[in-house]
Amino acid sequence: MTSARLWGARFRAPPDPALMRLSRSEASHFRLAPYDIAGSRAHAEELVRAGLLTRPEGDALRAALDALEQDVAEGRVRPSEGDEDVHTFLERVLTERLGALGGKLRAGRSRNDQAANDLKLYLRHQVRAVMAALLDLQEALVGVAERHAETLAPGFTHLQPAQPVVFGHHMLAHAQALSRDGERLRDWDRRAALSPLGAAALAGSAIATRPDLSAEELGYEGPCENSIDAVAARDHVAEFLFVAAMTAADVSRLAEEIFIWTSRPFRYVALDDAFATGSSIMPQKKNPDIAELARGRAARLIGDLATMLVALKGLPLAYNRDLAEDKRAAFDAVDQLLLVLPAMAGMIATMRVDAERLAAEAVEGFTLATEVADWLARGGVPFSEAHEITGALVRLCEDRGWALHEVPDDALAALDPRLTPALRAHVTAGAAVAARGGHGGTAPARVREQIARLRAVLDGQRHWSRDYRGPRPGDPA
Repeated sequence: MTSARLWGARFRAPPDPALMRLSRSEASHFRLAPYDIAGSRAHAEELVRAGLLTRPEGDALRAALDALEQDVAEGRVRPSEGDEDVHTFLERVLTERLGALGGKLRAGRSRNDQAANDLKLYLRHQVRAVMAALLDLQEALVGVAERHAETLAPGFTHLQPAQPVVFGHHMLAHAQALSRDGERLRDWDRRAALSPLGAAALAGSAIATRPDLSAEELGYEGPCENSIDAVAARDHVAEFLFVAAMTAADVSRLAEEIFIWTSRPFRYVALDDAFATGSSIMPQKKNPDIAELARGRAARLIGDLATMLVALKGLPLAYNRDLAEDKRAAFDAVDQLLLVLPAMAGMIATMRVDAERLAAEAVEGFTLATEVADWLARGGVPFSEAHEITGALVRLCEDRGWALHEVPDDALAALDPRLTPALRAHVTAGAAVAARGGHGGTAPARVREQIARLRAVLDGQRHWSRDYRGPRPGDPA
């Protein structure tokens, strides 16, 4: 097997092995081969339009590229040690198979616009896979919410009991955050949908002069407006990494609550055995490892974002090799999300919720105190005064060991004559959640409406993830 570089004629000495070891792409970069091939097919058409290839030559090149794509996918062709990058690898194989015709494909383009295009195509394809995995997690959360739209539960602020909610409402809070991450992916794609092909090294191409047509073939909305920006920009990578890091952070917040809910003091939920692990020394242990790993990977994805931003911050235009860091960070973010999201979805979908324990805890810690203050305010008491009366009532209950609904009539009247027995109907968890009937509130009827609206959002995200016109190597036919 021969190897070839795409440069070197003006050098009087071959590159030192140390240089080549540093310069050679990491093995993971060769996953871009199918996207590079897709770009090469579009570029072959440019060369036909420019008259550098005859129509039969263009057809022969495209056929060879199709065959090469299949061979790469099935592992029959692999990069050699001498292949500096994916572009060198593919041109070498094409030249071995087609002779001089294979070498014609390089005219009118550069590794600069090829590299930018390859990663854009990869990310635009892979964000659909990330969206699909994100949808599975959202569906798992919505499923739990549907089953527990009336399950009373404690709501917390500062991790202290605050007010009763329904458990479904709490789960939907996580789903809403993740749905915004899904919308960020869609919004990211709108800005990323411009093709860098035709920019060549930086100034544009004197040969590939219809980048609008190659952009259309590759599923873009159009070509980049500025050839220098086309090869120098990586804000689309940084933006994707932000969305990935934000998604991981949102997942990590959910994971943190799983730690709390499965802990012995809480015992709100129990994990299915298939989504928990044990201890090598303590036979009784059942650990929420998926949640712990998800929390750890969030730190890693935040690091990927920082890597990309720092790599970009001091670069002059146009292309610099520093930009090769974009692939390591982007690949890692995609890979980790596609590991974490399915595992989290399975864990949430199969966990068992202890509705009785949640309901019992819903009124612990005087979570109904706000109901007292609200009841007084509705009766005409200024809320500042109602707040003081309620605080005094809570202090009395703490001293006597009473719950709010257990305070005798005479004790209520002694504290304040406006505290009448009619209050008791309002100091139940059911009454508290039912009273929160405004849009977005925790009342069961509002929760069901929220589920319906959220499902419409998820349907839109699902349609977007499937309706993609760009290359989708590896997807089921």
